[in-house]
Amino acid sequence: MKMMGKNVLTVSLASVLALGALSTTALPVGAVGNGPNYNGNESIQTSMLTTYEEMVDYLKKQEARQEAMKLEVIGQSVKGRDLYAAKYISNEENPTIVFVTQQHGNEQLATEGALEFIKHLGTGKTKNVLQNVNIIVVPMLNADGAMGDVDFSTNDYVAAGGRHLTRTNANDVDLNREHAKEIIDMEPEARAFYENILEKYKVDYLIDLHHQGTQSAINDQYVSGSILYPTNPNVDPAVVEKSRQLGAVVYHQIESKGWGLLGKYNGGTGSNIGRNGIAERYNVATLLFEMRGMSDHFYEPYVLGQKSNGYLIRQSVETLDAAVKAIADGSIENVDTSFWDTLPFQRNKASEEEGE
Repeated sequence: MKMMGKNVLTVSLASVLALGALSTTALPVGAVGNGPNYNGNESIQTSMLTTYEEMVDYLKKQEARQEAMKLEVIGQSVKGRDLYAAKYISNEENPTIVFVTQQHGNEQLATEGALEFIKHLGTGKTKNVLQNVNIIVVPMLNADGAMGDVDFSTNDYVAAGGRHLTRTNANDVDLNREHAKEIIDMEPEARAFYENILEKYKVDYLIDLHHQGTQSAINDQYVSGSILYPTNPNVDPAVVEKSRQLGAVVYHQIESKGWGLLGKYNGGTGSNIGRNGIAERYNVATLLFEMRGMSDHFYEPYVLGQKSNGYLIRQSVETLDAAVKAIADGSIENVDTSFWDTLPFQRNKASEEEGE
């Protein structure tokens, strides 16, 4: 298999985030690479991605600056890393939405977007939103995989930059296949998420942010991502409809920007997958969002070059921002979901892709 070049780039995304250079309005279309039609076949540098330690420092600084934010440790990873949740809970009677990123450690740009979104919640622009919706952000659930601190070889992984990022956790277990288990039998990361988020709060909505491969397309155009509601037959139809509404909010937001192209994800029906298992167990409206391209993998076509980082991070921020606003003002309850009936499934240009 032909490997990508590994030339070193000098600017780290972590430092950009730390300086606050990204915002929901700071990335004009011209700054998002060439959008999803860009092939992305340049070098991959994990040194441009926020490390676990940098993330923790960033979250603690945001908590110190934001009166509404409470940072909590919800558990530990296999390797003993604290797992964090940023919580904005003003009224327990408000609807609550949870955002979770990096169940798969090699899918990090959604986390970069979530960190930027947390900073955005500290601005005066979100005061009315925070009064009407509770928000819980769980970034980097698979912290060991995100740092490549795992008990299996990563020698065949593609990216350069000082560390590799793996889909599975340190025990080589896929956290997004844990959701049908008894909680006590889950891997430490999944168990922490269940015990201290899903069991502790009455969650109304949840967006599970992932990354898929690079070759998915609609009408021969690469997609910027794909979405899907619960498809398990045991999920309450009312919950499915709420999930479709959540997806509609996200779809209309991204499509309106002009640089995003979303397809329907061709996902399974198993309860072991987050969007199905959580919806079935807790009657939570769930949405899977698969962003284009992974940050690392042993199979080169799954990994996307960094010129695409800008629009994918922005896509994450836009997704989270649109969701909370629609829940806060109640417009989610009246959103038109008919687009789902004609939204085409994405198709792979080249080869089968690993995703959800």
